[in-house]
Amino acid sequence: MKEISIKGTSRADIGKKATKALRRQGLVPCNIYGQQKDEKGQPVAVAFSISEKEANKLIYTPNIYLINLSLDGKECKAILRETQFHPVKDNVLHIDMLQVVEDKPIVIAVPVQTQGLAEGVRAGGKLVTLVRKINVRAFYKDVPEKLTIDVSNLQLGKSIKVGDLSFENLELVTPKEVNVVSVKMTRAAMSAANAAATTETPAAEEE
Repeated sequence: MKEISIKGTSRADIGKKATKALRRQGLVPCNIYGQQKDEKGQPVAVAFSISEKEANKLIYTPNIYLINLSLDGKECKAILRETQFHPVKDNVLHIDMLQVVEDKPIVIAVPVQTQGLAEGVRAGGKLVTLVRKINVRAFYKDVPEKLTIDVSNLQLGKSIKVGDLSFENLELVTPKEVNVVSVKMTRAAMSAANAAATTETPAAEEE
């Protein structure tokens, strides 16, 4: 997993008026949920802000990052938990992060990447990636940048499900029945199949 360094500044006022003022200054309100728990057993959130420029580097990318967060001079590691966007302008309104430590596994969505030319594509089908990311549970040091899936043997009309996959040191937590990638039948493939069937029929009748 790639790493990115981000500097944050603690904020004491977390009301709507204060967060709007932050956004006018080109800052994005954030929370980080750490290892500390409240009386209900829920993670305690620390409010801070980062620059919109740094937020965009973290959000608008196909990569997943281990965040090296410097917060008022204190260092910690975190991952992106949730992002809120403006419903019209699509700019980042708020970011939630989750603090991580070496000895506790995390759940994170990892991008999927296919490898190879599927047999079904050779037969005229179209490879379709149905899931862009798969949720995994692992120690953050074991989380890869991408999950590479070999589709070379994938036949026309067939799919690869989450349950068909396995990766070292990773537990896949996306449901096993979810289709990840498949080879769809195309008109060209259907025409070729029909032509082959028409060619074979007379020979069968002659026998």
